[in-house]
Amino acid sequence: MITSLLVANRGEIACRIFRTCRDLGIRTIAVHSDADENALHARVADEAVRLPGDTPAETYLRGEEIVKAALAAGADAVHPGYGFLSENADFARAVLDAGLVWIGPPPDAIEAMASKTRAKRLMGLAPLEQVTESDLPVLVKAAAGGGGRGMRIVHRLDDLDAALEGARAEAASAFGDGEVFVEPYVEGGRHVEVQILADTHGTVWALGTRDCSLQRRHQKVIEEAPAPGLSEQLTDELHTLAVRAARAVSYVGAGTVEFLVAGDRAHFLEMNTRLQVEHPVTEAVFGLDLVAEQIRVAEGHPLENDPPRARGHAIEARLYAEDPAADWAPQTGTLHRLAVPDGVRLDTGYGDGDDIGVHYDPMLAKVIAHAPTRAEAVRRLSGALERATLHGPATNRDLLVRSLRHKEFTSAGMDTGFYDRHLDDLTTPAPDPYAPLAAALADARTRTSRFGGFRNLPSQPQTKRYAMAGEEHEVRYRHTRAGLAADGVRVVTATPDLVVLEIDGVQRKFEVARYGAQVYVNTTPLTALPRFPDPTAQHAPGSLLAPMPGTVVKIAEGLTEGAPVEAGQPLLWLEAMKMQHRITAPATGTLTDLPVAMGQQVTVGTLLAVVVPTQGRGELRDQPQTTRSPKES
Repeated sequence: MITSLLVANRGEIACRIFRTCRDLGIRTIAVHSDADENALHARVADEAVRLPGDTPAETYLRGEEIVKAALAAGADAVHPGYGFLSENADFARAVLDAGLVWIGPPPDAIEAMASKTRAKRLMGLAPLEQVTESDLPVLVKAAAGGGGRGMRIVHRLDDLDAALEGARAEAASAFGDGEVFVEPYVEGGRHVEVQILADTHGTVWALGTRDCSLQRRHQKVIEEAPAPGLSEQLTDELHTLAVRAARAVSYVGAGTVEFLVAGDRAHFLEMNTRLQVEHPVTEAVFGLDLVAEQIRVAEGHPLENDPPRARGHAIEARLYAEDPAADWAPQTGTLHRLAVPDGVRLDTGYGDGDDIGVHYDPMLAKVIAHAPTRAEAVRRLSGALERATLHGPATNRDLLVRSLRHKEFTSAGMDTGFYDRHLDDLTTPAPDPYAPLAAALADARTRTSRFGGFRNLPSQPQTKRYAMAGEEHEVRYRHTRAGLAADGVRVVTATPDLVVLEIDGVQRKFEVARYGAQVYVNTTPLTALPRFPDPTAQHAPGSLLAPMPGTVVKIAEGLTEGAPVEAGQPLLWLEAMKMQHRITAPATGTLTDLPVAMGQQVTVGTLLAVVVPTQGRGELRDQPQTTRSPKES
C-alpha cells in the first residue's frame, strides 16, 4: 500500500494530486526549482526537495534528480502529473528500477503511444514522409508531449522548413525531445477525445467523450463532457477505438485517446499516456476521483466490470495569464487575488500574492462547472468567471466569458477554427465607463480618511487620470458639504473599498481594490496615472520594446547594426513560458541598434532593437510585431 508519494511536477496538477493524497492519508512530497521555492505546490506538500536551477531543462526534466529526490525523501511512489516527464518511458523505468511505484502505464505502453509517430503506425496510419503542394495544408507536430508546443500549421511549401525548425526547437525546450512529424491538417474539424482507465486485471473503461475544440496555439482553452451533438453510433465507434488502442499496448492507468471529428468521420490523432489537464470534467460527470483511481490501480486493485453511470454536463475553462488581444502575449507579475464564487470548482497552483514568472506555462487555474444540462453548465461557468476576483496580470477571463456565451458555442456548432474566425470580436474592449469615476471617488475617500476629513467649504473640481483598456480617461469630482459629488450621477456611498452610484435611477455597486498604481473596479483593471508624464520615459522613433519578459534564444543570422531590413522580417526570437515568440521588423528600413544578445533575459519594455524606416516605404508601428501563429511561422 502506498503511504508516501512524490509528484514529479509543479503548479496546479501537483496541488490537485496532493489534495487527493491528503484525502487518502498519503504523505506528500514536492519537488521545486529555485524559481518555485515559494510556489503553492511546494508550500502545501508535507515535504519538498529542491531541484537546483530555474528552467525546465535544469529541473523538472531531469529524471535522475527527481528519482534521487524521491529516494532521499522516503517516497514509495511517484506520480508524474502531465507534461514534463509524464510520457517519458525512460523516466518511468528509472522510477521502477529504483524500487518505487510508478503511478502510470507500463514503460512499454508509454514508448508505444507517447511518440505520436509510433502510435499512428500502431493504429495502421503513417505520417507524411514527403510533402507536396497537393498535401497542403499540413500540420507539423512534436512526436512527444502535448499542450500545443512544437506545432505549426503550414499553408505554403516555402514555409515548411521554418515551421520544422521552430517546432523542433520548441519541442526540445518543452519535452527534451526535438522529434517532429508532418500530417494532413483537417480544417473545420472538432477535437474530441475519450478518457480511458485500465487496471492490471484486463478491465478497460471508456469514460465518455470530451470536446476540446476551442483552442489557441493548438492548446485547449475550454473543454466539456460529454462532447455535444455526436450520434450514438459515432460515440460507440470512438469508445471502441479508444479501448482497442489501450488493449493494443496492454495499457494500465488513466489515458486519453484523441480524435479529430469531421462530420461523422473520426480521425485518430494520438494517445496521451497520462492524466489530461481537462480530467475534472470527466470526474464531475462520472462522480470519480481519477487520481484516486490511478493510485488504486497502481496498488493492484481491480476496477468494477462497468464504469459508473454518467450524469449531467461539465465544462472547464482555463484561466491564462495572457493578453488574447496582443497575440496571446504571456503576462507576468504578482497575482494579488484569485477567487471564484461558490458552486464551481477551482484548481490552481497559485495563492494570493504569488509571482507569475517567465519559466513555465501561463495557466493560472482551471474553473469547472457541473450541472444537469449543458445550457445550465454554460450559464453557471460563464457567470462564475464574470464574477471572479482576478487582481494581477492581464488574463483571458473576458475572452472565456464571451466564448461561452457566443452563439456558435451555445449551439454546439464550434470547431477548432473558432478563434481564427471570432477572436477580433471576442477581444474588443468593453470596459465599464463608470470604473474610473468609482476609482477616483474611492481614492478621494482613502486620502480624506488618512488626512482628516473634508474641508468645511466646497472646493473646485478635482481631477484624476487613469489608463483603461489602452486609453487615458480623466474624471472630475467635487468635495461638498454633503460629501463627494460628480456630474451625471448621484454618489450614494463612497468608501475606500466600495462606491455606490445612482445612474439613471439605478444604484450600482463598485468594489475597489488598489495595489500601488494598479486599481481594480469590480472586474475592470485600471492604472492610476501621475498628474504629469515622466519626460524620461521616452524612446527613439523605431524602437522595438519587449512585449513580454523572456529570454533571447535566437538572433537572425547575419543581423548587425546598419543592416537593411524588410517589413515583417524576423529579427530575433524570445522564449517565454515555454513558447517561442518571433519579433519582426515593423517597417522597411535600417537596423540602427541591436542592444541584446543571445541568452539575455529581458523584461517588459526592454529595448530590443531600433529600426529607422526608409522614407516612403511604409508606416512605422509603435510596437514590435510578435508572431506565434502557426499559419505565419
